[in-house]
Amino acid sequence: MAIDLSACRPSRWFSNRRQQAKSSSTQSSPTSPISPSSSNSRSTKQEDELKQVFRYFDGDGDGKISALELRAYFGSIGEYMSHEDAQTVIGGFDGDGDNLLDFQDFMKLMKREGRDQDEEDDDLKKAFEMFETERGSGRITPKSLQRALHRLGDTKSYDECVTMIECFDTDGNGVLEFYEFHRMMVA
Repeated sequence: MAIDLSACRPSRWFSNRRQQAKSSSTQSSPTSPISPSSSNSRSTKQEDELKQVFRYFDGDGDGKISALELRAYFGSIGEYMSHEDAQTVIGGFDGDGDNLLDFQDFMKLMKREGRDQDEEDDDLKKAFEMFETERGSGRITPKSLQRALHRLGDTKSYDECVTMIECFDTDGNGVLEFYEFHRMMVA
């Protein structure tokens, strides 16, 4: 059985780790009373966050991430990554041909991952707009969900749509806001 490695996208494995590191670094990093220009400060902060993430992956602390370290890290958080997938990720970003990711390679990977995430978010926003009651309302009601599904050839009853919304309606208001829709789509 052949595996199509061209479909291997790093975001499948990296987006959650980057988000976790971002939230932990924003909680634990002290603020300096002297702040350089905001864009320089922002890029330095982003690089510091990436260094923290890089250290999670660099199990032996040698400044390089191997396929084995990628697999070991993802195994430790309950995600399976095949050796071939790890090699594909590394091969796509390895600047010096040593089959390892140094920090510069890792930064390229994460910046590309950020662009991929932005594109996915744009697609989700377009899909959300398709389901909204009124354009720009910011909510999906059971009736608007029913209409949109019907247009897509999936006939659901009103009660079925209420049940679908209830599964992801975290604030209990009977409608889906974008953040709830986003959660539903990535579940």
